[in-house]
Amino acid sequence: MEQKELKKDLKNRHVQLIAIGGTIGTGLFLGSGKAISLAGPSIIFSYLIIGIMVFFVMRALGELLLSNAGYQSFTDFAADYIGPWAGYVTGWTYWFCWIMIGMADIIAVGMYVQYWFDIPQWVPAVVCLVILLGLNLLTVKLFGELEFWFALIKVITILALIAIGVVLLIMGFKTDAGAVTVTNLWNYGGLFPNGIGGFLLSFQMVLFAFVGVELVGVSAAETSDPQKNIPSAINKIPLRILFFYVGAILVILTINPWEKLNATSSPFVQVFGLVGIPVAAGIINFVVLTSAASACNSGLFSTSRILYNLSQNGQGPSLFSKLNKNHVPSNALFTSTIVISIGALLSKLIPGQAFGIVTTISAICFIWVWGIILVSHIRYMKTRPDLREKSSFKAPLTPFINYVVLAFFAFLLIVMLFAEETRTALLLTPLWFVLLFGLYAMKKKKETVVEFKQEKAM
Repeated sequence: MEQKELKKDLKNRHVQLIAIGGTIGTGLFLGSGKAISLAGPSIIFSYLIIGIMVFFVMRALGELLLSNAGYQSFTDFAADYIGPWAGYVTGWTYWFCWIMIGMADIIAVGMYVQYWFDIPQWVPAVVCLVILLGLNLLTVKLFGELEFWFALIKVITILALIAIGVVLLIMGFKTDAGAVTVTNLWNYGGLFPNGIGGFLLSFQMVLFAFVGVELVGVSAAETSDPQKNIPSAINKIPLRILFFYVGAILVILTINPWEKLNATSSPFVQVFGLVGIPVAAGIINFVVLTSAASACNSGLFSTSRILYNLSQNGQGPSLFSKLNKNHVPSNALFTSTIVISIGALLSKLIPGQAFGIVTTISAICFIWVWGIILVSHIRYMKTRPDLREKSSFKAPLTPFINYVVLAFFAFLLIVMLFAEETRTALLLTPLWFVLLFGLYAMKKKKETVVEFKQEKAM
C-alpha cells in the first residue's frame, strides 16, 4: 500500500547537525579566500552583519512553521499569507537554488578526487551522485545520519584550526609569513585595506556562505518533535556563526596576513601548510571533499522535498508526491538527480566561469526566498494576531527588524549590480522569474478553463 505521508524520523541531533551543515560549507572553506582578498580583515564584520540578518530571517521562519502544524515548508505559509503565486514562485525558485548548488558541488567532488587519482573528473562526480541518490532513497533517517557525520568532520576541522591558532598565538610562533600575532589584523593596511568598496563587494560571497541555513525549515515535516527541535536549532545559530565563522577567520588572519593569502585556493589549506603539518593539503582536501558531498546531499534532500511539497499543493506534477515504501519521494529524488547531473556537464564545459555565476545566481535567489519569509511574517502578524499572541517562539524586534533586513537585501542587490563579477549573473537572474510567472499565468488560465467547463456541465 502506498504511503501518503513523509516519515518523522529526524531526531534532535540530526536537526542540530543539519543546521550546522547548512551553515558550514564550500562558501566558508573555499569562498572565504576570495572574500578575504576583497575585504581584508573587515571580512569579520561582513560575516557578523550577514549572520545577524540571517538569524532574524530564521526566527521569522521558526515562528511561522510552528504556528501551524500543517506547514511543511515556507512555500506553504507564503501561499497562505502572500498568495498562491508566492508559494509557486518561491517553491520552484528554492528548488532552482539547490539544483545550482548541487551542480557546482558535484563538479567540485570530481576536482577534489583528482588530487589523489588521475581520472576524469566526471567519473567520481557521477559515482558520488549515484551513491547519494541510493542512500537518500532508503530512509530520511539515513539522510540525517549522513549529514551528522559530514557536519562532524567540518566541525572537528574548524575546532582543530582554532585550537592550533590559539596555541600558536600564545607561543608567538613564527611561520614563513612571519610571527603569529593579533597585530596581523591591522598591520597590513588597517581593518579596511581596500576601503568600504572592497568591504561591500565581499558581501555576495559571504551571503553564499550562509545559504542552506533555512534547511532546518525544509526538514520540519520530517522532524519528530518540531516544537522542541526547531527552536533549539535556530537559537544556536548566532553562537555557531560567532564561533565557526568569525572564530575561524580570526585565527586564519592572525596566523597569515590577509594580503599573503591566495584568493583562488582555500585559506584553510594555506594556514595548515604554514604551521608545518606535512599532510595538511591532503587533510583539508578530504574535508573539502566531504563538505562538497554534504552540500550535494543536502541539495538532493531539499530539492526532492520541495518538489514533493509543490506536488502536494497542486503546483507541480502529481508524480512528485508519490512516496516509496521507505516514505521517501523517490520520483522527486530521481528528477533532481538527473537535472543536477546535466548541470554537472554544463559546469564542466565552462569550468572557469561556472562557480562565480552559480554562486551569484544562488545568492540572488536565496535573497528572494529569505525575503518572502520576512514578508510572510509581516502579513502573519497583521492578519493573524490570534496566532501571534499564542506563539511560544515569537520572533524578536518585529515587524521593524523585518523591514530593516529587507532593505539590507535590496542594498546587496544594488552592490551586485555595480560589481563587474556579479553584474552579468544579476541581470540574467530575472529571466528565471519571468519564466516562472509566465508558467504560473498559464497554470491559472488552464484551471479557470477547467472550472468553467465543470460549471457549464452541471
